[in-house]
Amino acid sequence: MSPTAPAWGAARDFFESVNPATGEVLATFGIDGQREVAVAVRRARVAAAWWAGLPWQDRRLRLLAWKSHMTRYMGRLAQLVHDETGKPLDDATLEIVNAILHLDWAARHARGVLRPRRVPSGLAMMNQAASVEYQPLGVVGVIGPWNYPVFTPMGSIGYALAAGNAVVFKPSELTTGTGQWLVRSFTEVLSEVFGDSEPVLQLVTGLGATGAELARSGVGKLAFTGSAATARKVLAAAAETLTPVLAECGGKDALLVAADADLDAAADAAAWGAMSNAGQTCIGVERVYVAEAVYHSFLEKLNDKLGKLRPGDDDGAAYGPMTLPGQVDVVERHLADAVARGGRAAVGGLDSVRAPYIHPVVLVDVPEESAAVREETFGPVLTVTPVPSLADAIRLANASPYALGSAVFTKRRRAGMRAARALRAGMTSVNSVISFAAVPSLPFGGSGESGFGRMHGADGLREFSRAKSITRQRMRPVVRTTTFRRDRRDMDRIVKLVTVLHGRLYQPKRRRRG
Repeated sequence: MSPTAPAWGAARDFFESVNPATGEVLATFGIDGQREVAVAVRRARVAAAWWAGLPWQDRRLRLLAWKSHMTRYMGRLAQLVHDETGKPLDDATLEIVNAILHLDWAARHARGVLRPRRVPSGLAMMNQAASVEYQPLGVVGVIGPWNYPVFTPMGSIGYALAAGNAVVFKPSELTTGTGQWLVRSFTEVLSEVFGDSEPVLQLVTGLGATGAELARSGVGKLAFTGSAATARKVLAAAAETLTPVLAECGGKDALLVAADADLDAAADAAAWGAMSNAGQTCIGVERVYVAEAVYHSFLEKLNDKLGKLRPGDDDGAAYGPMTLPGQVDVVERHLADAVARGGRAAVGGLDSVRAPYIHPVVLVDVPEESAAVREETFGPVLTVTPVPSLADAIRLANASPYALGSAVFTKRRRAGMRAARALRAGMTSVNSVISFAAVPSLPFGGSGESGFGRMHGADGLREFSRAKSITRQRMRPVVRTTTFRRDRRDMDRIVKLVTVLHGRLYQPKRRRRG
């Protein structure tokens, strides 16, 4: 990995990418400012016109070629992700696999989702042929996170490109090397395979100020992933140019365990959902609500599974270090607050924090108003709470200001689906965790403190498009309305037509008995 060179002779500040497990400096990158970001966006606008002008099948071929390149060099990219985040190589590989599957889906389905389609005109406007289509926004800015530096930003980059946009990508300063690899690989595929030279996907590097410059640069849309606090700053910057924002801001996901649930499966899912990636997952499990009748049995099974997990940087480690050093302080604060409010640790405790690693922690008897329940912990910490019924679990799960992902475990299909629909979260898995993220056709996103907008699926493609409505008059109107030549006879006709169609009092049909 080589340092990012300045685009011109002016002096520029730099920052270092560091391995969180060893402290080793991996690379040095330049900090892009307003001028560099503006140049990138200006170049992207030219590239966007060329990219949008390509036939659907040509964009598809280029994206599928990129997908193939990522697949062939998956090992190299996984090693880079491991070095920058500390996560195990297998976890890094699975992240890349999911990104590949989503890129493939977006490339293959963009035309079907976004192509023009006819819509009904209605009886009153029967002389008009009506259609809707989805056009590219032009340039999309993407500000990516560090916890899943391939999968998460690709949920915006891949779908934005498939929808016909150019992209300017600002990765997290903690995983800039991974972002650089993605941009370089796409550029190489376009150049070496197709002979293209347009900068359809560009990289800008830096700290928070660089992201703010991208937010206020006037791109067609900004896709941001990060904390709710940072999202508010991004929104304020984007508001200067009325730039719409897709914001994915994390969660406080709950897992619900009914009395009839498969407890072994539920405990295994809770352990993985809470501890994988050191708990640094926006859709990771942070709260578990268990039916009182099976609470102690579930807790015993969960404790047994967690007792086998160990963080570290070696091949035998279950998960890696805390990628963001400051997150260790958040975990310590949440643990201390929970204990001070009467909670206790069923697994681990304050001594589990051994920076940069944190061993698994399970908290019980924690009040709902504690920080460990109300705030995003983003670490390998789980609260487990007994509840009288599944309805009570739903009520407590929905009391959170976050509304991203969730999970329900029950053997009753109807009860599981009812609970899934009742949960306020944007996504729910029944009898599994986080499965929705691996299904490319499903939209991904939340509401409340978890943000707004959707990535993935048809909704994700439309998120990076603008709807265009078109009417075409195919015959003379029966009634003249949009003209100064309209007369009383025209008004009488339209009023009579609307009265006949819509004036009758609606009476619901009675069901037959017997």
